[in-house]
Amino acid sequence: MRVPERDTRIAELEARLRSPRRAGVRFPVAVVCCLGALYLLYRELPDAAYALSAPTALTLGREGEYRFEALANNRYVQVHGTPTLSAFWGKDSQGPFLVLGLQDTPLLVRRAPLPGETWLEGRPPPPPLQASFAVRGRLLDEAHAPAYSEAFQRGRQLSGLLPRDGKLWIVLEGERPREDFGAVFTAVLLLLFAGLNGWLALKALGRRAEGALQRC
Repeated sequence: MRVPERDTRIAELEARLRSPRRAGVRFPVAVVCCLGALYLLYRELPDAAYALSAPTALTLGREGEYRFEALANNRYVQVHGTPTLSAFWGKDSQGPFLVLGLQDTPLLVRRAPLPGETWLEGRPPPPPLQASFAVRGRLLDEAHAPAYSEAFQRGRQLSGLLPRDGKLWIVLEGERPREDFGAVFTAVLLLLFAGLNGWLALKALGRRAEGALQRC
């Protein structure tokens, strides 16, 4: 390499070392974070939409007068019916619960035990009381309630439960709109995070394009 060329090359390298490095998130990292936030937002949207939905319960009827044409996913509903002869029990952080069916309907109901339905430790859970009852809660079809997939599978074996168009539904007792805004808050945070990383990805892409032009 001739001396003038070498001196020019050294001067360019020294200039690069002296110039401050541009800080910023790398393009692949920003894209991955943006897509991850959008995926989580997609998962959170049904809960957020329910929290913001109308607080007036959609009436599905009572024995002999059911309005199955009104079945709508992710709605606050009320219904009256007679329980199936058996139920499936479980426990969560709030204590025991049971999932039972309503006779001659495609509906399962997740509710708290009634007085007289005490599950004593070390003993089999009791059958549900056979008195008809009314329930209000969040209605989900089985495609949108993966947490209850086992209950849906077992529910198809219950005598008296009638799938509608091949589907079963579940009413989650006590889940009311406009009472828990945690999902809305989470959705807003995820949207902001996705937007921020989308902006950082565009900024990083711009730096790449600028660098490519400078090398030309």
